[in-house]
Amino acid sequence: MIVVQSAIHPAGDHATITSGLFSLFLGVTGFFFLLVLLFLGWAIWRKDRGSAEDRKLRVSVAGWAALITLGLFGLTLGSYFADRSLAFVGGGQAPIKIKMTAQQWWWEVEYQSDDPSRTIITANELHLPLGRPAEIQLEADDVIHSLWIPNLAGKQDLIPGRTTDMAVLPRHLGHYRAQCAEFCGLQHAHMALDVLVETPAQFAAWRSRSLQAAPAPTTAEQKRGYAILTGQCSGCHAISGTPAFGTVGPDLTHVASRASLAAGELPNIRIWLERWIADPQGVKPGSHMPRVPLSAADIRAAAAYLETLR
Repeated sequence: MIVVQSAIHPAGDHATITSGLFSLFLGVTGFFFLLVLLFLGWAIWRKDRGSAEDRKLRVSVAGWAALITLGLFGLTLGSYFADRSLAFVGGGQAPIKIKMTAQQWWWEVEYQSDDPSRTIITANELHLPLGRPAEIQLEADDVIHSLWIPNLAGKQDLIPGRTTDMAVLPRHLGHYRAQCAEFCGLQHAHMALDVLVETPAQFAAWRSRSLQAAPAPTTAEQKRGYAILTGQCSGCHAISGTPAFGTVGPDLTHVASRASLAAGELPNIRIWLERWIADPQGVKPGSHMPRVPLSAADIRAAAAYLETLR
């Protein structure tokens, strides 16, 4: 199931809290809006009744003021308890520790571990196990960004030089879409994040695969692509188990297993992979990925090798 940025279909505890607060505000303000219309109609209808109605009017105004006070007090209480609940991770299990770093214009996702050899670094894709809480540490390397996963949680800013955080507790399986919600430059609208909520078994299997190094190329074309990636692209990208160790761009160790390319801009299929390699500026103008002068055969070889990285 794919739900695209639906804040009215919460799939996690924290999104449910936000949705409930929205419903409370909508109900209270809608009620008062309806009363305003009713009183307006009543005032128009009785506008020529004279001063005999002055006492009733004073009583009505006093009652209206009291009702508004009660309404505002209710909204204040609702906001207070929602805010406290959003800060609570919950779940009854040890939370997964995740660090997300926003870049122009993609997301670096790091699954932290006390054992450095079990740390996973990926990009533009967030895997979460159903029913287990996650504590996400948020940072930005360049400008202010904002992470918004509407089905799972509210918005949280990522500010250079400052660490913020977000708690997530998914309750429904699914493939959800998140994005940057703070204008951050030319490609702000094309800075998406795939969020996959999986069963604990599926998540464990994904984690196990992600800890493995990149497989060795087998065909001649793949070997040619390997030489290109570890030679011309190694200054920006990392591929575990190879001489590529760059940190400027996304880690490519398991790039073929991701749902999309270029932070949600393209489907992860061969034809779009080749087009992205050939002309990244044509696909995503202003991105930091330069156009590398490669022949058509070299582009096909690079794509053939990248397709093995699952």
